[in-house]
Amino acid sequence: MPKTFRSAALETIDQANAIFDEYAAQGFTLTLRQLFYQFVSRGLIANTLREYQKLGLVMGDARLAGLVDWRHLEDRTRFMRENWHFENPAAALREIARQYGLDRWVDQPERVAVWIEKDALIGVIERVCTDLDVAYFSSRGYTSWSQMYDAAQRFLDYEEQGQKCVVIHLGDHDPSGLDMSRDLQARLETFGASTTVERLALNMEQVEHYNPPHNYAKLSDTRAGDYMDEYGAHSWELDALEPTVIATLIEEAVAAHRDADLWDAQVEHEESERETLLEMARNYQREES
Repeated sequence: MPKTFRSAALETIDQANAIFDEYAAQGFTLTLRQLFYQFVSRGLIANTLREYQKLGLVMGDARLAGLVDWRHLEDRTRFMRENWHFENPAAALREIARQYGLDRWVDQPERVAVWIEKDALIGVIERVCTDLDVAYFSSRGYTSWSQMYDAAQRFLDYEEQGQKCVVIHLGDHDPSGLDMSRDLQARLETFGASTTVERLALNMEQVEHYNPPHNYAKLSDTRAGDYMDEYGAHSWELDALEPTVIATLIEEAVAAHRDADLWDAQVEHEESERETLLEMARNYQREES
């Protein structure tokens, strides 16, 4: 679509494309919020709502004008659902083989899950959690009682099988974001689960190390008083951390709860059975031809 841009907007588009290319090379797609924090952390714009809204408008027009690749920005809160379709049984077998996986944690002494406060960050943790074969979940703030009950029942099942359950939790460093880790632990205990909740991020030592852009703590939050007494007036969003940093933190945290030898043996078993499925697909294709 024809669009007219001022020089400042064109400069913003060039800066955004450089950031997109940097993260695409690492296999990441950004949300608008993450792009905004990249601009703020690089000193390109101020950390204000007005600048966030302005960046959103420029990106919208830039994509419509063909100046920004549509695939570089994504909305992780809305997506289409549809049935799978295959051209023939061989194609179905190949797809099954591609997705085939054993439960790599079945023989492990511990069972790990990753919970994150924000739905918009699911795309950041999805790849690393899939590679690690850990369940992951977006609580969208404080988790509902229904979800807590369902989670507790799953953890209780694992406990009955002799596994210790651990939830690795990531959330904002603000009054409610910090409290959510405590809340998860307390409500899982309500349903009798002995699950341990480990807060992985965002913690003050990470704030001091990575120096992400800050916001001001919400005074309307009922927990703001205690938070400000301990941390001052600033708060920090998990979105402000680099996606690669979040992925690395999760990898290291999960590795600390995993027996490497048991893991490697299960991976080898999985690869053998995947090859069996692929051979079935090849046999079917030969018979059809």
